[in-house]
Amino acid sequence: MNQQIIYTSEPLADSTHNNTEDIVGLATNSLPVLPRWARLPINRCNLPAVFLGSLRFQQHPAPLVIDGVAQFHRGLFQLLDLIEQPSERARAFTLHLNAAFYLDQPEQAGYSARTRHKRNKADYLRMLRGWSFDSDGREGAALKGWVESRFGLLPRYHGAPIRDFSGDTYRHFLEMRATALYGTNGLEAQLDLLYTYCQYELARQYPQRTHFTLYRGTNRLDEHETLAQPDKKSRIVLFNNLNSFTANRERADEFGDHILTTQVPLSKIFCYPALLPNLLQGEEEFTVIGGVYFVEEG
Repeated sequence: MNQQIIYTSEPLADSTHNNTEDIVGLATNSLPVLPRWARLPINRCNLPAVFLGSLRFQQHPAPLVIDGVAQFHRGLFQLLDLIEQPSERARAFTLHLNAAFYLDQPEQAGYSARTRHKRNKADYLRMLRGWSFDSDGREGAALKGWVESRFGLLPRYHGAPIRDFSGDTYRHFLEMRATALYGTNGLEAQLDLLYTYCQYELARQYPQRTHFTLYRGTNRLDEHETLAQPDKKSRIVLFNNLNSFTANRERADEFGDHILTTQVPLSKIFCYPALLPNLLQGEEEFTVIGGVYFVEEG
């Protein structure tokens, strides 16, 4: 497969947030775009993958809206508008999602004692907890597959690098994804609502912010696909379509000798530690949608 990097001819625009005004401008006058082999031509949100996965999107993010979710769950968000406390909003969200997908009444969704494969517990929380335990497991495949479907970003790694989409690694990923989704009750629709609620909360709690500074620890820098390297302490990387970061630099240091620091648009955050208090006990983990990012090494 030809993995030639394509560059735009447009000069970098300035950004007013944190360090994003320095992105690549230190060493180049053009931006790498998301390569064709890392994206789908269609998705299920308001922006195409070629843009939302680009470096320019990191600099100048826009809201990402999954088709139809806010409209279908309009009543929930009207209710949330009336609630002041984030913890109470989280409770209202959980109650709504449980009721909408019969998570507390699996028999209403067609489950019975005679069901051969007991999958009624395979809900959005199980996927998030499984991701935290092993991002290359069955739950990780479900989440990466959801990102592929909704945002058009192809997975780049699942147990091994994915470079040939007719090869064994990608086929194994598809098998794991199908197994994770089998017998569940609208699991990807649950993830749609979770992401939409996450974006609602971020906009409500941080109305003036566009980015978070997040960190990722790694032992091998070559695990990440480097598209360009402006200098010895920075690079432009193509991340997997879903990734784990932390807002705690010391925590990132526990996961590797090298720390990658980047500015993550709020619209690319799928989940974060305080989103669902008492339900998610992650390691200060932010689950972040991938694409092309400028990162600093430290």
